Amino acid sequence: MIELERTFLARFLPELDGCESIEIKDIYIPGHMRHPIIRIRKKGDVYMMTKKEPEDGDSSTQKEYTIPLTGDEFRALKKVDGKDLVKVRYYKKWKDMTAEIDVFKGDLEGLVLIDFEFETQNEKEKFSPPDFCLGDVTQEEFIAGGMLCGKSYEDIEDKLSDWNYSPIKTGF
Repeated sequence: MIELERTFLARFLPELDGCESIEIKDIYIPGHMRHPIIRIRKKGDVYMMTKKEPEDGDSSTQKEYTIPLTGDEFRALKKVDGKDLVKVRYYKKWKDMTAEIDVFKGDLEGLVLIDFEFETQNEKEKFSPPDFCLGDVTQEEFIAGGMLCGKSYEDIEDKLSDWNYSPIKTGF
């Protein structure tokens, strides 16, 4: 499957009251790799393994392969050497789209990313982000899940400051 997506740093946290949300735990494997592209995910009570790779070096167009897992399979695979991260994903309606707002927890607290997925290449290219988006970081390697896993906010703070990003305190 091909996924068309753009990722933005949040300028601020928009109103999320009434938005559906779910906690996501990602474990990227193998843990010794600088940028692992295989992850196992627990999304609520749903488990999966996904491999995502940029197509032709373009991170906004990803080849994505997903295999559903059982809870037992997830628990067995999470014993493999890996690096993890936890976030809460909020689904916010914006115009005729859905913004996937990832509020990171734990060591990455303060980081908020916003993803938009598209049906066509043209739609992706013509997209104008809402005011709660700061900058398009789709092509920035440091912001990919496989690069964020196992890191702290302080580890990426210098790169975020290049975008004039300030940590967002969520209080939840």
